[in-house]
Amino acid sequence: MLEQIMKEKISADHLLYVSLKYTKTCDVILNLLRRWTIMIDHCLEALLLYAKKKKKIKEIPIAPRQKIELVKKTFKLTPQVIETMKIYELFKKMDALPKIREHEFRKDVRLRVDENSKEIIINLDQLKEYSKILENFISYIKQILS
Repeated sequence: MLEQIMKEKISADHLLYVSLKYTKTCDVILNLLRRWTIMIDHCLEALLLYAKKKKKIKEIPIAPRQKIELVKKTFKLTPQVIETMKIYELFKKMDALPKIREHEFRKDVRLRVDENSKEIIINLDQLKEYSKILENFISYIKQILS
């Protein structure tokens, strides 16, 4: 489980620190968000398996929405998990939301996303913030898995 998580993390880091640096396109940003979504999916599985092993939950749900809610409920006192779940829900909705690509191939490439009439701007600085949050989350996952 941890191997899959680390593989996805390495791919995401490459997209963030290498691909985005040289291509500066919104497609790279979207691919990075998808990669992070897959990585968090694996982490959710690990968290739920851990919770089941510790007898905090009886069974692991099949539906993705139920998994998210169960993780939020089970790990409500863990700030890393709660913070990650907030951005994970945004990442999951990203494909369906209207997006505007701005400044592609330039230094300030950004993606404007309209979520429930609230505008979210995803640029390099925002991606680095997400990266910090996910680093803390991965550290927590490593801690409980070992």
